[in-house]
Amino acid sequence: MKITEVRISVRDDDKLKAFVSITLDNCFVIRGLKIIQGNKGMFVAMPCRKRPDGSFQDLAHPINNETRRWIEDEILTRYRQELENQTLVT
Repeated sequence: MKITEVRISVRDDDKLKAFVSITLDNCFVIRGLKIIQGNKGMFVAMPCRKRPDGSFQDLAHPINNETRRWIEDEILTRYRQELENQTLVT
C-alpha cells in the first residue's frame, strides 16, 4: 500500500497546524486528518466524530504502531515541504 496523494491545508493556529487528506493506492481517500502541535511535538490526529456523551471516536485509524508511524512520517514530511514551498514563494 502507498500514499499516492497528500493534500494539505495549512492553518495559522497555535495548535492546529493543518488539515490533511490522503489517498491510498489512487483508490481510497481519507479526509479529516489534522496536524496538531502537542506538548511533545507535532503529531497526526485521525478523523473523528464527537459522540453524544462528549467523547470522541476515531472514524478511521491504523490498527498497529508501525502503520501509524508510516502514515505520520509521510504526512509530516509533506507538511514540512509545503511550509518550505510557501516560504520560497513569499
